[in-house]
Amino acid sequence: MSGKRLPGFLRRTRRRDYQDSEEEDYFTTDDDESQSSHGKGSKSKSQGTNNGGGKEVKSEKDSGDKDGASESATLGGNDKKMPLQDSDQKDEARDSFLSNGTAASRSSSMYRSSSSNNSSDFEPPTKPAKRAMSRNSTPAMSTSATHRPLMDRKLSYRESKFDTIFTDDNIKMSELRKLGWNGVPRQFRGMAWKIMLGYLPTNASRRANTLKRKRSEYKDAIAQHYDIDDDTRTLQEQETLRQVLVDVPRTAPGIALFRNERIKRILGRLLYTWAMRHPASSYVQGINDLATPLIVVFLSDYYEGDDVLDGNVMVLLSEESLDEVEADVYWCLTNILAKIQDHYTADQPGVQRMVMRLEELTTRIDGNLAEHLQDVGIQFIQFSFKWMNCLLLREFNLKCVIRLWDTYISEDGFEDFHVYVCAAFLCQFSAQLQSMDFEKLFAFMQDVPTENWGETEIEMLLSQAYVLSTLFGGSDAHLTNASAR
Repeated sequence: MSGKRLPGFLRRTRRRDYQDSEEEDYFTTDDDESQSSHGKGSKSKSQGTNNGGGKEVKSEKDSGDKDGASESATLGGNDKKMPLQDSDQKDEARDSFLSNGTAASRSSSMYRSSSSNNSSDFEPPTKPAKRAMSRNSTPAMSTSATHRPLMDRKLSYRESKFDTIFTDDNIKMSELRKLGWNGVPRQFRGMAWKIMLGYLPTNASRRANTLKRKRSEYKDAIAQHYDIDDDTRTLQEQETLRQVLVDVPRTAPGIALFRNERIKRILGRLLYTWAMRHPASSYVQGINDLATPLIVVFLSDYYEGDDVLDGNVMVLLSEESLDEVEADVYWCLTNILAKIQDHYTADQPGVQRMVMRLEELTTRIDGNLAEHLQDVGIQFIQFSFKWMNCLLLREFNLKCVIRLWDTYISEDGFEDFHVYVCAAFLCQFSAQLQSMDFEKLFAFMQDVPTENWGETEIEMLLSQAYVLSTLFGGSDAHLTNASAR
């Protein structure tokens, strides 16, 4: 070997999860596993003997190359050994050797040890996460709500922090909220949301029973309100059901997952059941949008955090698992709406209150923009009503909304903090808006250009909203007085 080209075993190290020094041991050490694969009773190669008629091949050192050497290898069985003429044959021999189960398991253990001590000159590639199921199986999630991610790759620092929190028998809610404010990793998101929304207890020993009880209770609610003869429904109930069934196909129509008939079925059923159990508000258009992030996040739990928006997972998802997702979405949606229920009662006073606060806040932080909107005849209610009613779900893509909700759920901020987010969002486009007349401005606000936004832009928006909340939080009277002047 001339030294211009690395030996085969070093070249292949970049694609294999073992160290070059340990790999060499596989081919030069006479262990029991190697003997069982290539022949019995082989003696040390340095003795120059053979066993059972097998022919021995000695390694030859090349004085011009300190890194590599031609190695002995076995091709075929029955203790028959042949010299390898080139690196491709050596690679083929090593592939054959590593295909047996013992070598594969030793390779896996070496990867774990090498990841911890970083002793290899070549960093092994990150293993891809395994899918939650094969194409011939269906997902199964235990009632213990497994939260742990796949451990065949090294966790990031942030993931390790979440992993530490979830390994505790009693989760400290303050720590979880503090960590979740800056975003929750996908594999932990479902569990984190359920706990922070109050659906699951912080005590790990109680979660399985809680899930079982709440899912059973939801089944009873379906039997009582949904799975009944239409002739037994009142006129008001029939009108509510009609409105739900009209809005379901309109929910996130651009996302393949929500065009799936099974998803439409569970969405309609949980929305109608919620309306029947909350007659003070019943169903209001916009509540359907609030269910979409919950469906995506909880469905992803069954696929270890994988992206489910393309809807392909529905081919494999069992009815039992889908029923569990439906129940979890129902209860978490119920807990969210419980804190903003006056947004959906008659005349929606909660939404109007948030619109007024947004106008007051904008007047305070960007008086020129507020004055321009007034001069051209644009009222805040005309563009911000849907921001409050749908919590910006129609302004951002769903991945951005899910990141936004990480903070909302951690902040418990579906009302107060949301106003600061809307103010920061509006001021993002202040310069553009102040150069527009009524028609252009109105059209712009109905379709704000956020199609290219990602998590980076959302996190910047959240940071600006946090600054506003620290400056003006709890100062409603001050804001009102300022706007009055």
